[in-house]
Amino acid sequence: MMNLLRQRAPGAASRPLGASRQRHCSMTVGGDLSDPEGHSGGKNAADIPEAAGAGEAVQRLLEEVGEETQPQPASYIGGFRGRTVIITGGATGLGRSTAFEFARAGANVAFNWLDLPERPIGEAAARTELELQRLEVGVVAERVDIRDAAAVEQFVARVEEALGGVHYLVNAAGIHRSAVLWRMTDEQWSDVLDVNLTGAFNTIRAVTPIFRSQRFGKIVNISSVQALEGNFGIANYAASKAGLLGLTRSAAAELGPSNVNVNAVAPGFVRTDMLADVPDDVVQASQQRAALRRLPEALDIAHVVLFLCSELARQITGQAIRVDAGLL
Repeated sequence: MMNLLRQRAPGAASRPLGASRQRHCSMTVGGDLSDPEGHSGGKNAADIPEAAGAGEAVQRLLEEVGEETQPQPASYIGGFRGRTVIITGGATGLGRSTAFEFARAGANVAFNWLDLPERPIGEAAARTELELQRLEVGVVAERVDIRDAAAVEQFVARVEEALGGVHYLVNAAGIHRSAVLWRMTDEQWSDVLDVNLTGAFNTIRAVTPIFRSQRFGKIVNISSVQALEGNFGIANYAASKAGLLGLTRSAAAELGPSNVNVNAVAPGFVRTDMLADVPDDVVQASQQRAALRRLPEALDIAHVVLFLCSELARQITGQAIRVDAGLL
């Protein structure tokens, strides 16, 4: 993919990461403005004696103004090569698919993982790490509990040192502990909120000093349509994902002045390992309700995440993008 974002070389003049140069070079008089060459009977200002003085003055003014640093629109999804993304929960599911999309685009990938009570993750993490390395990008994979703020800060610092920076954050780690309200234990409630919401807060807070300092960063939080609709037996999960939307909007407002975009993706049911815990009749009902009559794949979510981290989405922030095959 084309690298549309020029990275500032060490020691170069300070310029916001992602900003492109803009220079006005010439002017025409009396020509058709739709003709970039001014060939519609008009003459170049340099060919008109009376305009010579004005032309020289304009040239001097342009030289004084110099180069502008306002970020300009990109034309393609690109600019990831040589940069670094941190993905929480990157060993499996949506996180894993997103990790491979970034790696294929040339980005270095760092991800954390943590064994679940019902399912060890270490073996899957080792396999993901090895397969990412085969794509010839830098890879950091560590066992880190995102509920532990200090551990998260240390992980981010190690990634920055090992891979030369941090430019993107994708909060994909998430768990569910389903139960109806009157049977939900304190532990079931707190476990889900601590991972899905507090964990995301910890990672955002840890990368914020880096993003603000370099005046560039993209954050994408994986929420859920359940945050917008709710459902039976998932009060803890729906609350955590709804909280993530509030966190997304607040972070977008606070970090926007530092040229940092913060968005969320809200998938419906997605074909991942997590879907195995959902009753078949619920899955079938969701598929039949969807306008497209199908369930999204993990790659469908990863593609939207990659778009939101690209400069094609530079004017999108504080938003939640539903990827649910049309649950209207």
